[in-house]
Amino acid sequence: MTNSNLTGPHDNPNRAAVAALVDHTLLKPEATRADAEAAVAEALDLGVYSVCLSPSMLPIETGPLSTCVVAGFPSGKHHSLVKAAEARFAVENGAQEVDMVIDVGSAVDGRYDEILADVLTVREGVGADTVLKVIVESALLLEAIGDDGLAAVCRKAVEGGADFVKTSTGFHPAGGASVHAVRVMRAAVGGSIGVKASGGIRTAEFAAELIAAGATRLGLSGSRAVLEGFAE
Repeated sequence: MTNSNLTGPHDNPNRAAVAALVDHTLLKPEATRADAEAAVAEALDLGVYSVCLSPSMLPIETGPLSTCVVAGFPSGKHHSLVKAAEARFAVENGAQEVDMVIDVGSAVDGRYDEILADVLTVREGVGADTVLKVIVESALLLEAIGDDGLAAVCRKAVEGGADFVKTSTGFHPAGGASVHAVRVMRAAVGGSIGVKASGGIRTAEFAAELIAAGATRLGLSGSRAVLEGFAE
């Protein structure tokens, strides 16, 4: 499996170091093709790691940027085979990274083997060379099943082939990333798996706290505003 940016800048990161961890994200339902092309142009200008788009925007030219798409987004309630087909089609059309959403209801019910099967199915669909990030909706899981439940879900995701565990879609009313969630997730998966923080990251201060807690990728829709808060 390909794994990227596992070691992030933890102490006083500068703008370039943080930019190298950023997935510049455009997932609004109303986004147009022109919006996607503008997002790519902004991502290139900012020097971030990747651009994260809806799979319907592919194929799209992203130059040296990694191209990331979502699957089963944002509810996670799609059948695993549908998620796998969506992800595979995206890879065939130029995606190098896929951010899939688990069925959070399975996690809340403690049916962790269903999480494992879901991730395994998507991993099989995209192959070993695609970076697979697994979105767990950490804010909801912390409320519903606590630290131990969130940790168990993350471990199942890794068992299924995840390269990263990811906090949030940014669309769930329970909330987005938190420092506490990142710490729990990092402790659960150890040092060889990535942790992506996403959802509600709007300031450099918060981004720095998440990186210090163990985040090795950041999903940002307002990348410019966040990065401008870091020293050159």
